Amino acid sequence: MSATKWFSADYENMNGLQSTQIQCPYCWETFETTVDCSVPEQTYTEDCYVCCRPIVLQVVTDGENIVCVQVSAENQ
Repeated sequence: MSATKWFSADYENMNGLQSTQIQCPYCWETFETTVDCSVPEQTYTEDCYVCCRPIVLQVVTDGENIVCVQVSAENQ
């Protein structure tokens, strides 16, 4: 089963990087990842730290802070 989840960001901006909590759409574990806020819109794949399955992250920033992060299973 796959799903899409939206999460707000933790605003700890250090050199354009911010950490945020995301939830794996496969095993539902929550973990922290880091986003480069200097890129306004980005899509990339990151493996879950728990189950190692690929997660697609779609990130929108305002150049300094995370606006939203959408996570989904790779096959969606």
